[in-house]
Amino acid sequence: MIEQHKHCPICGTPMPLSERFCSPNCEQIALANQKKVQKSKRLLYILFGLFIIVWLFFMLRGQLGF
Repeated sequence: MIEQHKHCPICGTPMPLSERFCSPNCEQIALANQKKVQKSKRLLYILFGLFIIVWLFFMLRGQLGF
């Protein structure tokens, strides 16, 4: 019978159920990926905010007399 296990989300290596990653190297890779995702989200929010500001400027431009 196969003992219960799960697989590392980074490399797919079998590991105990109590662990999150199979090695410190995989943990570092996961942290780096998480930081990239957070940076991308932040950039997306900034670009969306700028788009809204520019859109509002052009929508209100005629009403304000610019």
